[in-house]
Amino acid sequence: MGWNSQQLHAVTFMPAISLDRRSLIRSAAWGCGGLALSGAFPAWARSGSPGLAAPLATVSGEDIALSIGHAMIGIGGRSGHAIGINGSTPGPVIRLKEGQNVRLAVTNTLAEDSSIHWHGVLLPFQMDGVPGVSFPGIKPGATFPYEFPVRQSGTYWYHSHSGMQEAMGMYGAIVIDPVGPDPVAYDREHVILLADWSFTHPHTILRKLKAQGGYYNMQKQTLAGRLAGKDMSAADRRMWAGMRMDPTDISDVTGSTYHYLVNGHDSGANWTGLFAPGERVRLRIINASAMTNFNIRIPGLPMTVVAADGQNVQPVETDEFQIAIAETYDVIVQPAADMAYGFIAEAIDRSGQVRATLAPRLGMIAPIPAIRERPLLTMKDMGMGEMDMSSGDDMAGMDMSGGDMAGMDHGAGGHGAMNMRDPSVAPQVKMGPGVATLSPMPMDRTGERPTGLEKVDHRVLTYHDLKSLAPNADTRTPSREIDLHLTANMERYMWSFDGQKFSENSEPIPFRHMERVRVNLINDTMMPHPIHLHGHFFEVVTGNPGHHPVKHTVNVLPGGKVSFDLTADGLGDWAFHCHMLLHMMSGMFRVVTVRHEEDAA
Repeated sequence: MGWNSQQLHAVTFMPAISLDRRSLIRSAAWGCGGLALSGAFPAWARSGSPGLAAPLATVSGEDIALSIGHAMIGIGGRSGHAIGINGSTPGPVIRLKEGQNVRLAVTNTLAEDSSIHWHGVLLPFQMDGVPGVSFPGIKPGATFPYEFPVRQSGTYWYHSHSGMQEAMGMYGAIVIDPVGPDPVAYDREHVILLADWSFTHPHTILRKLKAQGGYYNMQKQTLAGRLAGKDMSAADRRMWAGMRMDPTDISDVTGSTYHYLVNGHDSGANWTGLFAPGERVRLRIINASAMTNFNIRIPGLPMTVVAADGQNVQPVETDEFQIAIAETYDVIVQPAADMAYGFIAEAIDRSGQVRATLAPRLGMIAPIPAIRERPLLTMKDMGMGEMDMSSGDDMAGMDMSGGDMAGMDHGAGGHGAMNMRDPSVAPQVKMGPGVATLSPMPMDRTGERPTGLEKVDHRVLTYHDLKSLAPNADTRTPSREIDLHLTANMERYMWSFDGQKFSENSEPIPFRHMERVRVNLINDTMMPHPIHLHGHFFEVVTGNPGHHPVKHTVNVLPGGKVSFDLTADGLGDWAFHCHMLLHMMSGMFRVVTVRHEEDAA
C-alpha cells in the first residue's frame, strides 16, 4: 500500500500563505479589529462557529493531503510570521473514523526539515513522526506518505516534532469517531484548542532563559506585596534566598511575552462557539501550547468530564481543572439560559489568561474575570512532604550552608537531617552541574489539587477523580519497577532524566514486548512536568484498581511522584519526553525501545 501519482493529484492542496505585502496588509487589518484574515482560519476555528458539524470537518476520508508552510498570525494589532498547515495556524481538524485506514500525504514547502507527530494516536512506530527516532524527517520540497489503521476513537492532536516549529504555530486537532455508538451523548461539539504565542522567536526565548532562568518572571515578591500580606515573611524569604530558590518561579515563559489563544484568537477577538439553550454541548479541549499549563473554568456553568487524553472516563462534574501541556479533556456542558458564558483559560502562574465565549447568538460577550492572585510554591513543592515552612519553629536548626541545604536539620519538626542534594535518595542519578536538587521526601500527589488551585472555593478535578469507563484491559501485576527522576538546574536552565541530557548519548529505556512494568516518575524540580510516552497508553495508579485512568501524558507535580503501569505492546523505538518544549529541547528526552524477548538487549 502507499501513494501513487494519481492519488496525489486527486487531492487538493491548500497553498501556504506567502509572506508578501498583501498578506501583511490583510494581517494588519485583522489585528485592528476587522476580520480580513478570517479566511486564513479553518472553518472550525472562525469566531461564530456553529460547531464541528460534518461540513466543517476540514479534512477527512481515506486520503488526506497536508502542506507545511509559512503563514501569518495576527494578534492585538500586530502580525507575525508563523508556520502553519494548509495555510493556517491552527491547522485543519483531521476527522477520522475508528476502523478505517488513513493515508496522509504531508508535503514540506519550508526551506528546512519538518515533520508531523500524531499525538496520542496508536500506529506503527515508523509513522510516529519523530525525526532521528522513528523516521528521518521530511526534507524541503518532499512529500512523506503517512499510512496507518485507525485503532481508537477520541480527541487528539498533531504537531511538528522538528526544532521549534510547534511553538511557531504548527499544530491542529484530531477527532476520531467511534465505530459503534458513542457512550457520550451530545447535541453539538466544539474544538477548543489552547496555545501560547510570542512575537519573540522561540530560539531567542531559550537563549534568554539559558542566560537567566527567571528572565520572564515578572511576578517576584516585593516589599509592597509583603506589606499587603500577599507575600512571604522576611524570614521565609531569606530562607528561600539561601536555598537559591524562588517560590514564584512557576512558569519559565510567562504572560510577559506570551499571548494566550483559543483557536488562534486572543480575548479581544472573542472566539465564540454557538449553542441553543438546553443543548448538551461537547467541548473537545486540547492544550497545544509550548510552555503553558492552563486552569480551565466556565463561571456559572459546571463541566462534566467525560474523557481524558481521548479515553472515556466515568462522568465526573467539576467547576475547574488544570490541563497540562499536551493533555486533552472532553467535557459536557448544558447551558440552559439564553446568555453568554465565558470560557476562561488562565495560565498556571496567573501571568495572563484568554477568554472565549459560548453563546446562543453572535455578538454576545461574556465578561472577563480579573486574574486571580499568583500562587507561591511551598516546602511540599521541594519534595519535603507535608513540612510547613510558614512557621520558623519547623525550620529550627536548618543548615543552608553552600546554598544546597546540605545538612538541613529539622529537629523541631521531627524530620531529622535532610539534604536537598543527597545522592543516596537516587543512586541512579548522574550527579553533576545539571542536578541542583533531589527530592528527599517525594509524595504521590495525584489526589491533590494541582499547583495554584489548592485553596479555591469550588470543586477542582484531580487525577483521583478520573476513573476509566471500561475496566482496565491488563490487570497483571507488574513484573518489575523502574524509577525515573526528572532532574534540573533551573538557574542554568538544564533539564534531564536521571541527571543525563539526551545529547549526552543516553541509553534507551528497554522494554520486552508485552511485559508489564510499573514506572515511577519522581520530580526533583520545582515545576510540574507533563511527561508524554509515544505509541502507548498507560494506567495512572490512583487508587482505583481496575479503573485507573488511561493516559498518554501525565503531569507530575513539583516534588511529587507519579506511578503508572505500562503494557509495552508497541514494538519499535518511541520518544519519551517532557512536553514543555524548551525542557525537551534542553535535554529532558529519552528513547524507549520495545523488542521481542529474543531481540531484547
